[in-house]
Amino acid sequence: MTSARIDLITGVSREMGLGYETARQLAARGDQVIITARNGKAAEALARNIGVQAMELDVTQDWQVKRLASDLTSRFGKLDVLINNAGAYFDMGNEPLSADMNFVREAFDTNLLGAWRMIKALVPLLRKSEGARIVNVSSGAGSFTDPVFGLAHRSNQVPVYSLTKMALNGLTVVLARQLEGTLIKVNAVCPGFVATYPGTAEWGAIPVAEGVSGIVWAATLPNDGPSGGFFRDKKALGW
Repeated sequence: MTSARIDLITGVSREMGLGYETARQLAARGDQVIITARNGKAAEALARNIGVQAMELDVTQDWQVKRLASDLTSRFGKLDVLINNAGAYFDMGNEPLSADMNFVREAFDTNLLGAWRMIKALVPLLRKSEGARIVNVSSGAGSFTDPVFGLAHRSNQVPVYSLTKMALNGLTVVLARQLEGTLIKVNAVCPGFVATYPGTAEWGAIPVAEGVSGIVWAATLPNDGPSGGFFRDKKALGW
């Protein structure tokens, strides 16, 4: 078993994305980082840029998740950090009564069940760590009380995406309860409105390097840090 910290980040396929910058910052700290994406070639190209490793993974496919767990067991014998970053289905302008149910099903399969699959498969490896961290990348859109994007506000115009993130927040809470007393901490993090696409900076989005700071913080919490919380900018965010 290696003594280096082993970090796994899902959904890393774009240089402007949260996952790529998170990987870059964790690698700069000296961690051994593995990034994954459905498009394995895209992940490999990004990995070469920052000196990390890449693996092909579709989080909606049980067999691929199990294959990944087996590979990590053989290669490293443990896992220290799991960052569930894979997510999509941002249905801007959609309405619940007009939502296509196939779209809804696929959104939940990726944004909620994908993270759930990963955690179930990798907890045995996380238990081998001296201080494992699970970070579920969430959104204020999945909060009731977020003053700008919350479910209770008219500005929330992404109903399907929001509900998947609300469910992910709920999963974070119940997992933290089950893992209480172990060395595994699990938290949800909202990075905020981040400039992950061209032109969004002009709308007020913060730089990606700033947006991932909360994710990196949650991935590197000390053993007396929180578990079962929802955070933005390293501060608790209302559910």
